[in-house]
Amino acid sequence: MAQAAAVKEFTFKWEGTDRKGNRIKGETQGPSDTFVKLQLRKQGINPIAVRKQSSLFGPRKRKITSGDVAIFLRQMSTMMSAGVPLVQSLEIVGRGHENPSMGEMIMAVKSHIEGGSSFAESLAKFPLHFDDLVINLVDAGEKSGTLETLLDKVATYKEKTEAIKKKVKKALTYPTAVIVVAFIVTGILLYFVVPQFQDLFQGFGADLPAFTQMVINLSQFVQDKWWLILLIIGGSAFAFIEAKKRSAAFRRMLDRVMLKIPVVGDILYKSAVARYARTLSTMFAAGVPLVEAMGPVAKAAGNVIFEEAILIMRDQVSTGQQLQLSMQLTNLFPNMATQMVAIGEESGSLDAMCAKVADFYEAEVDNLVDALSSLLEPLIMVVLGTLVGGLVVAMYLPIFKLGTAI
Repeated sequence: MAQAAAVKEFTFKWEGTDRKGNRIKGETQGPSDTFVKLQLRKQGINPIAVRKQSSLFGPRKRKITSGDVAIFLRQMSTMMSAGVPLVQSLEIVGRGHENPSMGEMIMAVKSHIEGGSSFAESLAKFPLHFDDLVINLVDAGEKSGTLETLLDKVATYKEKTEAIKKKVKKALTYPTAVIVVAFIVTGILLYFVVPQFQDLFQGFGADLPAFTQMVINLSQFVQDKWWLILLIIGGSAFAFIEAKKRSAAFRRMLDRVMLKIPVVGDILYKSAVARYARTLSTMFAAGVPLVEAMGPVAKAAGNVIFEEAILIMRDQVSTGQQLQLSMQLTNLFPNMATQMVAIGEESGSLDAMCAKVADFYEAEVDNLVDALSSLLEPLIMVVLGTLVGGLVVAMYLPIFKLGTAI
């Protein structure tokens, strides 16, 4: 299904009269005042004034996260399975959502449906939050009359992928945070503490140990060129983000390097395999043809190396080649995953086999993250001890030397 361009939504304050002539007012989401007036008239309200609300001094809204989307899909699946109509389900979920931004988007989806769009078309107007996989499955569910079932599959898929994302973030965030803290503590010691010892050492009238002199020189550089250090750090971070955003070659190189990092690379590799298997299982179980499913599967892999390999596999499968053979030719997928896919193709249960592969590698990622956390704790203590302890030893060496001489 073709994806529609994003439609920017605004908040409009309106005043009008109901069918009895009573004056009422409220707020509504919509792309324009004309759209809002049309929706009000459909509800039996005669609009008198519709004004776009300025967001300059309004309350700051929370960003819509993929976790919010997963919760929304699960709520919709539960509501519709209970027999609540689609529009009423959106009304209930949108009004009660704890994230105001997400609630506004849900109400906008409801407005588009009331304007004549299908559920899939309404979701497609927000491509930043609903990807091809979600839209295609919702569209298939509407056309086949099994929207409740497919919403449950989509919700389960989103929950599984969110869980594995959190595990990967946990593996990467902890060491990164500790490294940042270590550099900040070292910078504070070099800028504020070491100069106090330097003033003390100037009255010794003797040569300082080489290690102490090196630390003092480093402290002097930090004091004189702190602005240059911050500029280099900020510029490097900005250049990294821009290069990752704009350069496909840089993203490919970065993803390839990340896969080769000990322990962390193994976590990223197995999480990519798990996402590939989980997405393929969900799409195939929903009745989406294999070749058509491979596009969303590639985007969901979360790694450029896997994405390119899956797109090549799609071209091979479209010519009649078996999926498991295409996986073997990439030299990227583990033998266990390839063999399970082969069994699934032969037995006609590809979705079930892929789900088992996903379950296995999700458990592997969980175990690896726990192992990494256990490994990092003593390693982090060593790093922090070396940095801070090294600075302390460097400052006390001259005092020890002076004590020996006395």
